[in-house]
Amino acid sequence: MSVSRVLGVDSGGSGLRVALAEAGNPGKAETEVSREPVRTGAAGIDAKHLLDQLLPMARALLDRAGGGTVSAVAVGAAGMATLGDRLRAEVPAALAESLGVRRLALAADAVTAYAGALGQRPGAVVAAGTGMIALGTDLSDWRRADGWGHLLGDCGGGAWIGRAGLEAALRVHDGRRGGSAALLARMESVFGPARELPGMLYPRSDRPAVLASFAPEVGRCAADGDEVSAGILAAAAQHIAESAAAVCPPATDVPEGCEVALTGGLFRMGAPLLVPLRAELAGQLPYARPVSAAGDPLTGSLVIASALATGSLRLPRHPDLLHVPTEQDS
Repeated sequence: MSVSRVLGVDSGGSGLRVALAEAGNPGKAETEVSREPVRTGAAGIDAKHLLDQLLPMARALLDRAGGGTVSAVAVGAAGMATLGDRLRAEVPAALAESLGVRRLALAADAVTAYAGALGQRPGAVVAAGTGMIALGTDLSDWRRADGWGHLLGDCGGGAWIGRAGLEAALRVHDGRRGGSAALLARMESVFGPARELPGMLYPRSDRPAVLASFAPEVGRCAADGDEVSAGILAAAAQHIAESAAAVCPPATDVPEGCEVALTGGLFRMGAPLLVPLRAELAGQLPYARPVSAAGDPLTGSLVIASALATGSLRLPRHPDLLHVPTEQDS
């Protein structure tokens, strides 16, 4: 008898990951990885480029698994909410034709991060790496805070911390108040002389990632006792907690208490950020329970695909955040 399997997809700035699992056991999966990020242009995320990578990876996974059918697919992609029109228009028909898939979800990466961290329980998830976004739900609606990019927001994220650290370094270089000699030394060891930093930074298309690359240096300086660095991380913690508080379902809606999970590479910084963040969460969300994220966004895409396959999807549908185009046809 043919085994029913589900496919999870995670498309982000570092590439494309695809995982295949049995529909009833999404926790045990085989994975294929491409280090080539899906292109984004003036028309949004390039659906053809995603499919050109995804379909061979899916077939390779099915071959390794000994065949079978794909009963559901969940595609999580960075930029889906605002740049996903081509994916919503082109991917459903392409997957139906190529893999025979009739159950499909197209999700923002914040939604797959949520599903990976908390599954289908009410709560809030903060995803922080280069950027920062918070997403929460009571299972009837989604609440989103920040995620506006490094020029307009992402407050408390890696690029925000890195930029604040570089500013503090340049302050002491100029002789202005509020600077940090420790951060200046770190900056010059990483990027070279201060006078060369603008010419190196401003022309680059990956400025957020370059800024975020300095965030760990801020963490190291804070761990070594630099008060300016510690202050930057305390401010970041306040911003992150404010976003979590904005999206966490109120205590009246979740009497058993709201769970808050932290996910993303920024939190690998450890105690210099997590200690002030836990204090801020306790003050701003006294009824919430911080919990460890159960899995990452790829895990979340498998959770969503498995729920689609078994008819048990509880997360709220949303035209931009969690689009399920084939339900009406299945």
